[in-house]
Amino acid sequence: MKKKLGSQSIRFEQPPIITSTATIVGPMEGEGLLANFFDYVMADNINNYASWEKCESYMIEWAIRKAVEKDNSTLENVDYILAGDLLNQLMATHFAMRSLGRPFLGLYGACSTLAESMLIGSTLLDGGFAEKIAIAVSSHHDAAERQYRFPTEMGVQRPPISQWTVTGSGSAILSAMGEGPRVTTATVGRVIDLGIKDPNVMGPAMAPAAADTLLCHLNDTGRTPDYYDMIYTGDLGKVGKQLVIDLMQEKGINVSANYEDCGCMVYREEQDAHSGASGCASSGIVFASYLYPLLKKGDLKKILLIGTGSLHSPTSYQQKESIPCIAHAVSIEQ
Repeated sequence: MKKKLGSQSIRFEQPPIITSTATIVGPMEGEGLLANFFDYVMADNINNYASWEKCESYMIEWAIRKAVEKDNSTLENVDYILAGDLLNQLMATHFAMRSLGRPFLGLYGACSTLAESMLIGSTLLDGGFAEKIAIAVSSHHDAAERQYRFPTEMGVQRPPISQWTVTGSGSAILSAMGEGPRVTTATVGRVIDLGIKDPNVMGPAMAPAAADTLLCHLNDTGRTPDYYDMIYTGDLGKVGKQLVIDLMQEKGINVSANYEDCGCMVYREEQDAHSGASGCASSGIVFASYLYPLLKKGDLKKILLIGTGSLHSPTSYQQKESIPCIAHAVSIEQ
């Protein structure tokens, strides 16, 4: 069987197995829709550390160690760690790696990093280059807001279309052997930029990339949306989610029956997150805490997870550049 499927997709001949996951979140996430599913809810957003950034490093290290523990394994059994966050030069991730001491590949796909790490990790496992890989993503609301928008201390009013960056980290162990749902196919996304420049408008900026990758995945695999129990995007929020439905409908494809966005699954309406959740940890904590157990129990048998990422930076914003976006997809089947 050929591994290459069409222009952007691959099928894994020996589908890697997701053998464990772990999550750690902040207090706002711990009061949200998935409150009962997280491994650890911090009491506050700084957790006795000197800065939000140091707290984020702690979260990603904690999540990886917990996922390894739940895998009944040790760090020495992990061949590679693939991980990333939203901060400049992957600051939170790099400092977390100092303590873990394992071979490491830092990934920056913005909020698409979970799907990207799963895609690359599965390729390494399927190719016989590793037997066990840890993947992880993190984001921190206060650290991200300070970097990309305004310091939280300023109390700047947020527009209704904006989203709330998740404070948390999600990790998973991918293995060549074991029990659990498998990563069966993957679609590598293209950079799509329709000219949006406002850093508060993340969902609409990323929606075209999500629709492009979904359409490519369906064309490459010859599947229709109903092949999957559910299709999940990463963090488009309410507005971006509806745009994906509309964009796919323009192509004659109805995804409204089995499509949801992880950004709509984190916070309760009364928490005033506006359009929903965003950040690397949006899809990270939803998948690792909620979707993975459903797959493992067989309540979900086939899902398509599309990580969505906004690839702008403070520098590109200051230079009045528009926002390039990307989306990567992985199909996970039990």
